[in-house]
Amino acid sequence: MASRIIQSLSGEKLLSKSLTLQCFVRHGHRLRGLPPGVARTLEQRLADERAVDPELTQKVNIGFPHLKPARSEQLKERLLHLKAQRANLELEKASRARTLTIEPELVKRDWLKTSGPFHIKRLAEHYGVFEHLFGSAYFVPRVDLRITFSNGSGEVASPVYYGNVLKPSEASAEPTVQFDASFDYKGTTGAAKGDNTWWTLVLTNPDGHFSEKDKEYCHWFVANIPNGEVEKGERIVPYLQPIPPKGTGFHRHIFVLYKQEKKLDLSEYKVEQGKSVDLAARTFKTLDLYRKYQDDITPAGLAFFQSDWDNSLIDYYHNVLKMKHPVFEYDFPAPYIRNQEWFPLRKPFNLYMDKYRDPLQINKEYLARKLAKTHPFAGPEPPLRFPNAHPVRDVPSWLRTEIKKDRRGWGRINDI
Repeated sequence: MASRIIQSLSGEKLLSKSLTLQCFVRHGHRLRGLPPGVARTLEQRLADERAVDPELTQKVNIGFPHLKPARSEQLKERLLHLKAQRANLELEKASRARTLTIEPELVKRDWLKTSGPFHIKRLAEHYGVFEHLFGSAYFVPRVDLRITFSNGSGEVASPVYYGNVLKPSEASAEPTVQFDASFDYKGTTGAAKGDNTWWTLVLTNPDGHFSEKDKEYCHWFVANIPNGEVEKGERIVPYLQPIPPKGTGFHRHIFVLYKQEKKLDLSEYKVEQGKSVDLAARTFKTLDLYRKYQDDITPAGLAFFQSDWDNSLIDYYHNVLKMKHPVFEYDFPAPYIRNQEWFPLRKPFNLYMDKYRDPLQINKEYLARKLAKTHPFAGPEPPLRFPNAHPVRDVPSWLRTEIKKDRRGWGRINDI
């Protein structure tokens, strides 16, 4: 009797547990748990697991604030512009004749006055500029930097924008930098007459340090620039062209323009002309510079480009930097080769057997074959004009394929 009571109680417990398991039928499938739309998504669960304190991760604006003009002034200016455009008969004629042109400089000027600085900030965030230079800080560029590299003949060849690619040979000489230094960021319409404005321009590479991961190489440092005239500034660090090693991809080279409250003594960062090619002397960290002089400098302008390796760096490393040309390559693991079979099916036997031979011996055979067809004075035989038009007869299928590949320059023949 007692055993039956125990069995009935356990059956009731199992029944109650089965009732708590919700099963839904949707399109012929049984779903356990809450249905989609009610249950938490994977993204919501990961957000709960990776929760961070918003006060610790909040970004700090270290730049100048956005001085937005009054709404009434904007409306007044817009109405005056519309009135002038409607009264312009030549503009209407050009519009009807479809000969009206738009000046790109005017469009760029309006873009920089409105949403341009915020677009530049978003581009810099996309490339990780603020994160790798200032940590948890950022700034909105208020000054438009016009930077151009010139070629050997003095012509403007390579401008710097916001992430465009320039080769080291295109940026081998010191660039020309121009910017408007007349604006006063205290809210007035212009700087007082006779007052000098002081600026600092730094070009740094956060991706190319050879020994320290969190450090940068300073490629150019010009301090105490009076009234935007870069050529009159104090050369703290002489210019060094981009030197991205082979195999490391694109390196970011970032121009940061700082507005100074007064003239500063930055001689502690000075690199003498005799040590201009000493990379250890160029070790730099933007965040340390800003932390030390944050009361006297404010970032105001930004421009950057990317650069990767080219052939001109081989000579530059050897003859200018006096060091070995660094090359970074991925060490691929040895390929897996399965055990040999007695009768490999549907596999050309020459390619199959080459898997188990020394690659150097194979290249030696290809080279011997190539030299046998090369005249010591006339050179190699000219290639066939139409390789596919010449039939190959009376040879096995594997050899026919090999001959066609040699004619077209496919396969291992390119390794020698």
